[in-house]
Amino acid sequence: MTSGKMPLILDNPMSGDAMQVDLDDVDDLFGDGAPLALPPRPASKRLRQRLDDLRERGCCQGIAWSKTGTIASITPDGQQLHLRYIRAENKDAVFSLSEPTTLTPWSGLPGGPVVHLSWGPANSELAVIDAVGRVLILSFHVNLNRPMLSRKWDSDPLDDSQSIVGTYWLHNIAATNPRSPPYTPSYAPAVKNGTGNNYNFQMSPIISTGPWHPYPTKSALVCVTTSGMLKMFWTQNTGKIEETTLELENVTTAEDQVTHAAICSDRTKTLMIGMVTACKQLRIVQVGVNWGIPKTDGSQNVPPASLALSPTLSKRHLAVTSWFEPNLSDSHLDPSMSKVTHIEMLPAILNGPTKEWSPVVVLTVRSIVPEPNSPYAQEVQSIIDRWELLSDQQQTVNSAFEQLGTRRNSVGSTPPNGSRLKKLDSVVVNKVVMAVNLVNFGKVICFAYNDGSVEYRDRFTMVELYRETNLDRINSILDIGFSQSGEPSCLQMALSPTNFSLVQLCEDGQVKWRSISYTLGDVESMTETQVSALVASFTISTAQAASHGANIDDILAVARSFASKETFAVDWVKTMMQMMKITVDYTEDAPHDHLIKNNALQMCLSIMNHLGWKGDFKPRQTWGKLSMLALNLRNIVIMITLSSNPIPINKSTMTPLDEPEAVNALAGCAKWSIDLLCWLCDSLFCLFDDAKFMSLLKHNQSAPMMAHLNSENEIALHLVLCSATRGLLSAVCRRITLLDSFSTRAISWYENREKSNPNSNPSDPRAAAHAALYAAYQRIRGYTSSALIKADEFDKILTGLGADIRTAYNAALAVLGEQPSRAANNQQPQGQNTPRNDGSQEAIARGRQHCELSMLLLQAPPPFFVSVVDRFFNKDIREFRARSEVAKLYFADYSILEINDGPRTLAKKRASGVRVDIFKRIEISRKPSSGLGAPGGNNKIQIPWRVCARCASVMEDLSMMNHKPGLSFLLRQQNNCSCGGRMAILPQEESKHH
Repeated sequence: MTSGKMPLILDNPMSGDAMQVDLDDVDDLFGDGAPLALPPRPASKRLRQRLDDLRERGCCQGIAWSKTGTIASITPDGQQLHLRYIRAENKDAVFSLSEPTTLTPWSGLPGGPVVHLSWGPANSELAVIDAVGRVLILSFHVNLNRPMLSRKWDSDPLDDSQSIVGTYWLHNIAATNPRSPPYTPSYAPAVKNGTGNNYNFQMSPIISTGPWHPYPTKSALVCVTTSGMLKMFWTQNTGKIEETTLELENVTTAEDQVTHAAICSDRTKTLMIGMVTACKQLRIVQVGVNWGIPKTDGSQNVPPASLALSPTLSKRHLAVTSWFEPNLSDSHLDPSMSKVTHIEMLPAILNGPTKEWSPVVVLTVRSIVPEPNSPYAQEVQSIIDRWELLSDQQQTVNSAFEQLGTRRNSVGSTPPNGSRLKKLDSVVVNKVVMAVNLVNFGKVICFAYNDGSVEYRDRFTMVELYRETNLDRINSILDIGFSQSGEPSCLQMALSPTNFSLVQLCEDGQVKWRSISYTLGDVESMTETQVSALVASFTISTAQAASHGANIDDILAVARSFASKETFAVDWVKTMMQMMKITVDYTEDAPHDHLIKNNALQMCLSIMNHLGWKGDFKPRQTWGKLSMLALNLRNIVIMITLSSNPIPINKSTMTPLDEPEAVNALAGCAKWSIDLLCWLCDSLFCLFDDAKFMSLLKHNQSAPMMAHLNSENEIALHLVLCSATRGLLSAVCRRITLLDSFSTRAISWYENREKSNPNSNPSDPRAAAHAALYAAYQRIRGYTSSALIKADEFDKILTGLGADIRTAYNAALAVLGEQPSRAANNQQPQGQNTPRNDGSQEAIARGRQHCELSMLLLQAPPPFFVSVVDRFFNKDIREFRARSEVAKLYFADYSILEINDGPRTLAKKRASGVRVDIFKRIEISRKPSSGLGAPGGNNKIQIPWRVCARCASVMEDLSMMNHKPGLSFLLRQQNNCSCGGRMAILPQEESKHH
């Protein structure tokens, strides 16, 4: 007997000796040699109820996450919706889940509770479905938590046979050339390059499969009812949502009813629909959509706006089989084994190397939970069944089916093949599957379980993925040491659009948000190899989200944990710009609209802006400051440009410049822009007065100059050297000049009108409107006329600097173009005079792109820039400074820019409680004693605030207070923040803390 064992001593009356019993051997008393184990924890009542709901109807998703960031959930009683989003806290820039906004866009629910939510891919449309299949559609394209009603359900019938068991939204695609198939770029995998830490990104196109809505920004909702009816809700050219129906099955008895359905698009530009019936059949139906649009041979495949759509639907039954085949050896079959909880249709995928399409796959899940008083030893189980849809023997098809829109070479010539369902091996998991999602272009299946765990499996082999770290070949962020899981006791789960986080509905009724977590150690101990893999995986994920138009806030939430790594943010943005070939070189005199429309550049600046921001009352990183200014400049240029756009009103037109509210907002933008030019000149003048800096301009290297600028946290020089930010500055200078011209002419017109009509009635509404507009233009004129720095004069300096930079580039980078030019000349046959090869110009352009990218990321400019900077300061700045009021610039108030972040400035900002409205560019406050803004804090009516979920910037929600067309037109351009983040309505109690 070892010391670790405790004997049990019993009296033995027969022998008188004590008998020792070893407790470690008690397990063998019953002869089976198996250790005793505690019985599994019984399934909770809520889990059983959830499984009953999943078995009863195919549509009962109570929580869903949109591409743009709204998290919608159904309250436990099914009577209301809760809207949430993840948002960065303004105190520390850390993301958290917002408080719910309650939404009840209905007066009552005569058809029973709300049971299902489904997000569309376009315009942030949310389909809300009740127990009898009524469909209500909400649009969230303006705010994350305040939708607009797109379709009411009042006219839908209150009929149980119309309850919906499957939904699907048609893909939306950008307008493309019809001669080339639409595709989405995939940037994975990232393969490590040799023994170094660099990665090569293997970009490949993923072919998009139809059908699609004819208008690129629209989608359509397809539903299947329990009676076998297909309904398609689509948007007419007038904007009204209409409905088209098709009978898929003739349901006459309860056994024929459809319990679950799933839909996917197919390479034949049709829909494949899988239906599970109560009589345990699995049926596959192919549906074609004909939008009634005449075909044209031109390159434009978008129908004219005047053409009314008239879609028709057609069907073809492909295959049928039994989805449940019990094993005869099972003596105590659980009745729940014959009930499906989930069905998914996995679309066909084009295999790049073989150029062959994989078959459509039908996947079903059956989950088993032991009964509480069952005499049999059963375990919790989920059985995943799969069938391939295969084409076999040929059969004749009625010619009327040609309108399905299959491939041209298979219609009217070779009859299509017959189809059958081939059963694949089942997969058994000892957990309860609560959600099934397709990710990575349908190549990977994500399973969420009741214990909070998340599992990814290969779509073809069903092998579990991401179980081991792989830094050599990265397909997902989970390859490099991240793990994903949620809270236990999960009833429902929704993945974010980027798969970086998830939300759960738990048994306690709470909604919880969980991001992926890093498991290979703490951030400070990460090696260079791990950081390089981190950069590569974030680059893949962000580029993929951008190609889908998905919100990247939860990517930024995870990246926040690594912001302390010195080079992480800069390397991430630099790698992404290089991989996606984002233009940052605007050295040539390209039109400013090319720069303004560069949405990919805005996304990269937004990443830098967020990671450089640590909270409203903490200093920013220098590259974060530059990004913040660039994003605000871009936003102001867009707003001033759009203000002169004509807006059709009835049979006439007007512009936002005809409304005093819009002109007042533009006045704030003009004031902010003028202050920025003054601050920029003051910073450049300070550098001119810095003897050490000026001495460094005599060196041949830029590194010493850059080190000095970094030590002073100075970004002004980079703002004018980098062509992208210099272009934005030049654009805003010209917009200020334009506003000055508008205001001068408007003031002159109103003054001449007043002289010609001295006896006009002041009570006339038109006179009051004219007076308000006159005052607004005077405000703009006051800012431009009293500006310490004239916009047109500073623009001339920027133009001269741009010319010097172009000359320096051409001289210094000419050597890059010599080698391609010589190679082209050597390959050219003698005696032929052909134009010079463009290879040399491409090489020079690549060199400029490299230099411009480095400067945009606040890295050292190329060495040959030192002479350009020397000339700029000793000639242009010296002359400009001589005719400027230096002292006034130095002591001016630049608080509206929020660029100075010294301790005293931040303390004053915290004490004042003042914020800058990003639309009107004025200071606003929620403090009762403050009268800033319009209306002020003393007014009884408080205007709600909108807040950016990414950078916490705020603006007054004027859309609910003013419905004038000009202001409304400008506000529609402000759906997103200047940083690209989505806006949400801020509750009154929260706005006080902002």
